[in-house]
Amino acid sequence: MGCREVVKIENLNFSWDNSVLSLEDVFLTIHDCEMVCIVGPNGGGKTTLLYLMLGLIKPNSGTVKILNEFPDKARRRIGYMPQYLKLDLQFPVNVMDVVLMGRLRHGFWGRYSRADREIAERVLDEMSIAELARRPFAELSGGQRQRVLIARALACEPEILLLDEPTANIDPGFQEQFYEKLRELRKRMSVVIVSHDIGFVSSEIDTVVCVNRHVAVHKSSEMTPEAISDIYGHRIKMIDHQHDLTPQHLKQHHKLHHIGERDD
Repeated sequence: MGCREVVKIENLNFSWDNSVLSLEDVFLTIHDCEMVCIVGPNGGGKTTLLYLMLGLIKPNSGTVKILNEFPDKARRRIGYMPQYLKLDLQFPVNVMDVVLMGRLRHGFWGRYSRADREIAERVLDEMSIAELARRPFAELSGGQRQRVLIARALACEPEILLLDEPTANIDPGFQEQFYEKLRELRKRMSVVIVSHDIGFVSSEIDTVVCVNRHVAVHKSSEMTPEAISDIYGHRIKMIDHQHDLTPQHLKQHHKLHHIGERDD
């Protein structure tokens, strides 16, 4: 029996202003046995595609199905880590408060059960930040905040995990653990990652979704410099998939190429 389809997009077109299409004629299928990385140039539509999967925006035409449901119905089964957290850092919340936000759909009138708190404690431990539970969120480093947001996404016990630029501020010392964590997570959920960093397309990734208004899907082993240049419009350095692409190997032997910092 094959792996089930967790994302099914067909004939999709989307425009922010009903004039120029941001995404055009998109077909995309993701299976639960895959780890997927979405890459592409700034403004190419990566985050827009993520918003469509979440049901935060609707296509002009075409269909999006997540876990065989429309995105707004499937949202309770999706864990999402945004690229930026729109949170007033003057607001007095600690790390545990932020992670418990991932349980809001389970709580009642803002009340969290003992099970909610146990799950929050477990995911904090998974992300190696249990000791930060009572620390004010505003006092954390960028890398620590990133790990808290991943923990919040995991707190809803998702079937699909969507991570927008998860390595943008990760502490160098945590990178190895983060890759190991991805290997563990994919055993119990589908993982879809958006990254500006072509170097992130490593041996951990099965499928690469290249987004630049149109969508092209490749196995990671097929990502040659020529293939990726067709998406970016210019030549860039690519990692060599014939090597053992462990995180340490990447660090020692490959200069990773970063494609800007702006959102789509």
